[in-house]
Amino acid sequence: MKILQAKKSVDAEFVFTSQKEDLKEPLVLVFGNRFMLEDTKLFDEIRNLFPDGHIVFGSTSGEIMGHRVLDGTVTLTAIEFEKGHFLIKNKNVSEFNNNAVALGESLSKELPIEGLKHIFVVSEGSNVNGSDLITGLEEGGSGITGLSGGLCGDDDRFEVTLSSYNEPPKEGEVIAIGFYGESLEVTCANYGGWIPFGPERLITKSQKNVLFELDGKPALDLYKRYLGDKSDELPKSALLYPLSVRTHDGQAIVRTILNIDEERNAMILAGDVPEGSKVQLMMATVDDIASGAKSAAKLAIEGRNTDTQLALLISCVGRKLVMDQRTEEEIEEVVHVIGDTAVVSGFYSYGEMAPFAGQSSCKLHNQTMTLTLFSE
Repeated sequence: MKILQAKKSVDAEFVFTSQKEDLKEPLVLVFGNRFMLEDTKLFDEIRNLFPDGHIVFGSTSGEIMGHRVLDGTVTLTAIEFEKGHFLIKNKNVSEFNNNAVALGESLSKELPIEGLKHIFVVSEGSNVNGSDLITGLEEGGSGITGLSGGLCGDDDRFEVTLSSYNEPPKEGEVIAIGFYGESLEVTCANYGGWIPFGPERLITKSQKNVLFELDGKPALDLYKRYLGDKSDELPKSALLYPLSVRTHDGQAIVRTILNIDEERNAMILAGDVPEGSKVQLMMATVDDIASGAKSAAKLAIEGRNTDTQLALLISCVGRKLVMDQRTEEEIEEVVHVIGDTAVVSGFYSYGEMAPFAGQSSCKLHNQTMTLTLFSE
């Protein structure tokens, strides 16, 4: 595996972290600030750097590169697989009338099953129900051995997210990267570190990822009451107080509020919140979050047979807001566990995809650190 990394700031050229060399048909992962990705010259600039590259774009709420967390930049990680190979498929939500299940099924059916080791997803984060997308990917791709990825971000603005494959970034795109080859070892894991507090309430009315009522009362009214003065800053302030959703099987999933619907007095979350589930507010300290990242890394390397060469990290914008100037501490905890010889790339997101430890089925998470580790 040969890997090159570079970054650029506004009105500057890409600066490579090592001597640039020619890579053969590399996978080029480009994560960056939404406004910089809107620059029509960016795609041509990267295409000139990698004429035969397979370029995947994703907007972020912060870029991860090496030990650093960056803002207002574009990062580039180009990977040439020397033994394994990859195949990329993409679809737009507009083709499926915002039906994320159908979109996911269509994507996974286009990825041949034979030799498939893992699917990594870079999805637009504004209009896709992440839970439905995962359902479609898993239902359409019987035989998938691993699934992870994330929903693109837009800092804490929640306005527009962009993504694309081999074209300038645009709205509504979902990209699935299938990794193939017996030589590849891919593992993934996630962990949060948030602590539930306050009374546990019952979801009495919801529809998919829209939450209407808790204990028979308007959910948004109750949530605003908890937030107090911070309710004026919704939806941004909701990132500091996500929800722990305990479903019928007893599994607790963290859900972030992406937006609010004042007209319907409802909250729109990043993933499904089924009726009959129990809900609690959550909070965390900087130390809790850093410790959670360390736990995620330990789970990701558990049972690996080879040292990690590439680590793709997707963490939540809510964690970044809590950690503020200490955000890099969670990246440092991960690097300390997986080893500093691994090349680290990734971004802060609106939702993270990974299975729980010991399970094969993928889930949509919020407020977690998710790792996908590669070696060949």
